[in-house]
Amino acid sequence: MKLLLLEDDAGTREDLERVLSSAGHVVDACSTGQDAIFLASSSEYAVLILDRMVPGIAGLPALKAIRAAGIRTPALFLTAMNGVEDRVEGLEAGADDYLAKPFAATELLARINALARRPPISDVAATIAVGDLVLDRIRRNVTRAGQRVDLQAQELKLLEYLMLHAGEVVTRTMLLENVWSFHFDPKTNIIESHMSRLRAKVDRGFGRELIQTVRGAGYRIDAG
Repeated sequence: MKLLLLEDDAGTREDLERVLSSAGHVVDACSTGQDAIFLASSSEYAVLILDRMVPGIAGLPALKAIRAAGIRTPALFLTAMNGVEDRVEGLEAGADDYLAKPFAATELLARINALARRPPISDVAATIAVGDLVLDRIRRNVTRAGQRVDLQAQELKLLEYLMLHAGEVVTRTMLLENVWSFHFDPKTNIIESHMSRLRAKVDRGFGRELIQTVRGAGYRIDAG
């Protein structure tokens, strides 16, 4: 696979290139966020591997710029910033996974392979709809009754997951694992706060509420 690696520390970058190359991957390595944006915009990669603390444009705003350009390549943050809020911030910026340093090379390779196995957007339905709510999965935009609904990256991922399971109850655990890539409960109100903002944007002012709270179970989106 062809991978993009953003890492400013020369020694770490060389070690990572050696590990990835030994596993059969082709690696384009860079040390600044500006270079990462340029490379991601000018070539196709299976996975983006990004450090957060790099010179110039840091990894987080670099990924935001990449996502704003419509590039949906799976992205993994590989960084020493490993607090819960750091991980949440990274995932909300558009990352698909988050691995803290120090790490085991075997785990890094396993996570890269898992990200690369995700079907490309062209292999799934380009649009999904629940009633008059429509999500364009290629352009990453949402409309309700023909009106544009502006969502943040993580709000859009949350809505997409709900819509893919329309009519089904999705639990807190399902959302943590599939929307935030958390395989533990961070003991915060991250789901509740995002769901509140999402409902305000998607349902308020449109009459019928599509997103429902199922007491004691989770959430469901349903046109009824």
